Amino acid sequence: MLELGKNGSHGTERGTLPVLSGDAVVATLRASSWKEAATADVQGRSWEFRRAGSRELTGRWSVDPEDAVRLRARQLSMWKGTWAVELDGLPVEVVSTSWWKHSHRYSAQGRLLADSGSTGGWSPRPTLTPAEGLLLDHAVFLLWFELVLSRRAAAAAA
Repeated sequence: MLELGKNGSHGTERGTLPVLSGDAVVATLRASSWKEAATADVQGRSWEFRRAGSRELTGRWSVDPEDAVRLRARQLSMWKGTWAVELDGLPVEVVSTSWWKHSHRYSAQGRLLADSGSTGGWSPRPTLTPAEGLLLDHAVFLLWFELVLSRRAAAAAA
């Protein structure tokens, strides 16, 4: 299972969220607290995640042109809270598994890719249980996507 660690923990600098597998840091995420954007370092590759328009979140390698999109999450219905995700061109179905916990199941071509959840407690952080074969780059994007959705839900509740 992967989880977003606490800000500045596990030897990361302040403003950086470690992506943990057990107690090991496998990637880092620097998520903006005031806009839907982040940079991620995944096994030496630098990613840029951002909001593109009002209903789309995208990801690209930092060395790619500004308009390149490798990873995408597009909101299909604001009222139903449904999303469609593409991971390097692979269409991924996103199904809400719990309205209260804001958890999701990700599958592609009839194969489970990952399940999301949270750590619980007063300040829950997103978790992701990836199936074998899901690339770490894709898992980090899905964790950031879950972080964005949890922040949106918290803002709506406030």
